[in-house]
Amino acid sequence: MRAKEIRDLTAEEVRQKERDLAEELFRLRLRKRTGQLDNPMRLRTLRRDLARLKTIQHERTRLGTGEQ
Repeated sequence: MRAKEIRDLTAEEVRQKERDLAEELFRLRLRKRTGQLDNPMRLRTLRRDLARLKTIQHERTRLGTGEQ
């Protein structure tokens, strides 16, 4: 997921996407521990997508309060 795509989402959609990605990341970590993980690169992409979501969410918070 690209940053531009995230910026086009509403605040509620970003929060929902963050919850979904965190849940999926949790499930993949469990599968990794049990040795059933098919695509280990998916963990990396999920972590990075989650970081992008949180970064943009924080940017919006800072801009909303007038801080820069």
